[in-house]
Amino acid sequence: MTGPSTDDHGSHDHGADDDRADGHGADPRSDGEPAAPTRAVPPVPLPPAHAAPSYTPGQEGAQARVDHSRYAPPGTGSTAGAAQQPQASADDRAREADRAAVASEAHAGSEGPGAPSTSEAVLEGQPSVPAPAPVTDPLGPPSYAPGATPSAHWFDQARADQADQAGHEKPAEASTVSGWPATDGPHGRRRGLGAAAVTGLLVGALLLGAVGGVVGERVWDSVSGPSSQPLPTVSADPSITRPDGSIADIAATVAPSVVSLYVSGPDGQSTGSGFVIREDGYILTNNHVIAGAVGNGEIRVTFVDGSESTATLIGRTADYDLAVVRVDREDLVPLVLGDSEAVAVGDPVIAIGAPLGLDGTVTSGIISALNRPVSAGDVTDQAFINALQTDAAINPGNSGGPLVDASGQVIGINSAIAQPPGTLTSAGNIGLGFAIGSNQARRTAQEIIDTGSASYPIIGVLLDSSYDGEGVQVVQDAQGGQEPVTPGGPAEAAGLAPGDVILSVDGRPVTQSDELIVAIRAKAPGDTVVLKVRSGDDERDVSIVLDKATSGEG
Repeated sequence: MTGPSTDDHGSHDHGADDDRADGHGADPRSDGEPAAPTRAVPPVPLPPAHAAPSYTPGQEGAQARVDHSRYAPPGTGSTAGAAQQPQASADDRAREADRAAVASEAHAGSEGPGAPSTSEAVLEGQPSVPAPAPVTDPLGPPSYAPGATPSAHWFDQARADQADQAGHEKPAEASTVSGWPATDGPHGRRRGLGAAAVTGLLVGALLLGAVGGVVGERVWDSVSGPSSQPLPTVSADPSITRPDGSIADIAATVAPSVVSLYVSGPDGQSTGSGFVIREDGYILTNNHVIAGAVGNGEIRVTFVDGSESTATLIGRTADYDLAVVRVDREDLVPLVLGDSEAVAVGDPVIAIGAPLGLDGTVTSGIISALNRPVSAGDVTDQAFINALQTDAAINPGNSGGPLVDASGQVIGINSAIAQPPGTLTSAGNIGLGFAIGSNQARRTAQEIIDTGSASYPIIGVLLDSSYDGEGVQVVQDAQGGQEPVTPGGPAEAAGLAPGDVILSVDGRPVTQSDELIVAIRAKAPGDTVVLKVRSGDDERDVSIVLDKATSGEG
């Protein structure tokens, strides 16, 4: 922008402009050069007590200066030259007042007779100083709203005047002037919102809040669900059946015939398992389960339906670790005793019982080995078992319960678990469980039911447990008044002598005394067995008819 601009208040006084500028009031354009188009630039209002800026006409971008101090309240502004001239001292002001008085008298004298001339009015020794011409503000004095303080409205008044000035120059853009918002009224007040508009905004905000709350609640319910919503339930489908031969099917068939035994006696209480072998109340279990009740103890039997009955001991045998008890019931469902000789390693099996008193516990596994010689009990009450080994979990409390095959027939009676060397008490299942074969259990149980006692087969020799060579050796000398070979017994009849070594039974090698004993006891009295015997350097096979001995417990 070049050159001064004009507004609706009239042309500026060039003399005044030159007096206020920095001495560069001449227009730098040459004669005949067309004036550049101009655009009104509104003055920027300043706060009270700030000096108004000045512009140098003729410089590039300069504007004719507008005295903004007129917008300031009375007493807070300054004249145009106040910002550029230093303030005079008290003495200077006094001398200036004297000069003004002399000038006034001279002026009065020129109008009447005897009036002194201008030169005479000058004090002696002082230079002639012309009186300053009064400065006229083309914009006129400032005005304020009735009842308003000047300091409160000078800024709004300046903005209103600017808007009016722009309105004369550009009527089409009267709504805004150089970025200032449109004003309402002659005093530049901003246009406010009406009561109806404010009410509409409040109602809209309330409606938006209500809609947001409802939508938010529905979204939350869709994600988390209401707190009162019930948990999903699944109804049992009565049409679902388990395949025949599955563990679930076998367990459902066998479990009603399995019982829990609770024994109390002088030495305390114990628990174990058993199963029904006859519908008229006969139950088979282990001897060590009911041993605590022998004498004046009590045996209680709990069935799968929760009913209880007191049991009577029919008979027992420590040699096979078997016992039979009876309850006064005639409606029981017995389990079938299968053929343990037909079992093969790897056959699936299921163990059912009450380990640690937990009735109806079902575990499964396989047959791990056959003909395991297992001895249990102490020296005076020791059992020798030709056992089936299984990895089905067997724990204390499982003793006396059935070990069944895939058809649900009993092939063994769970009786013992292996313990790590040096362990004084049972460590629980370690995957090595042992069961008495069903063939042995059938024969012994039937004998107990029939006679109240059990018998076991013998060959009539004493064995040397300290022998560590091949096979099992017959002792060479009498032990405790008993001869190495029982006179008139089966061994003597077959030609066995003290010091002979038995290498096998029916082709089954034996290397320890327990192995020979359990191999013989797996038979029945009267059965014939073939022994391989070594006498010195001579080996031969001999046939022996097994004799019978009675356990003596009843």
